Amino acid sequence: MISKNLKGMLRLEAAAIFTFSSIVYFQYNPDWLLFALLFLLPDLAMLGYLASNKTGAILYNITHSLIYPALCLSISWLAPKSELGISIGLIWFAHVGFDRTLGYGLKYASGFKHTHLGIIGR
Repeated sequence: MISKNLKGMLRLEAAAIFTFSSIVYFQYNPDWLLFALLFLLPDLAMLGYLASNKTGAILYNITHSLIYPALCLSISWLAPKSELGISIGLIWFAHVGFDRTLGYGLKYASGFKHTHLGIIGR
């Protein structure tokens, strides 16, 4: 069980990730439409829960881990600089930060409500 203090700290950290990545995105690419279109895209992974809790958790965790937006951003920055890839990485970071700020953490296979931040809801 995660303590309230630690949970609060992790959610504050997530809010910082959301805020920072959003600010950098809009400094780098002020395209509100692209941001709006891609911001909720990682949540399509929740469709995996239609197959099973395990499949849903795996897909959700792949799209909501900070590893993949970091890879996207790094590759897009270091390879032939891809403006779209950089934008996607920043939006993806913003999405993960936003979700974790709301308490939606990485999932356990036991069900959608069981996360690394604790159980969602009351």
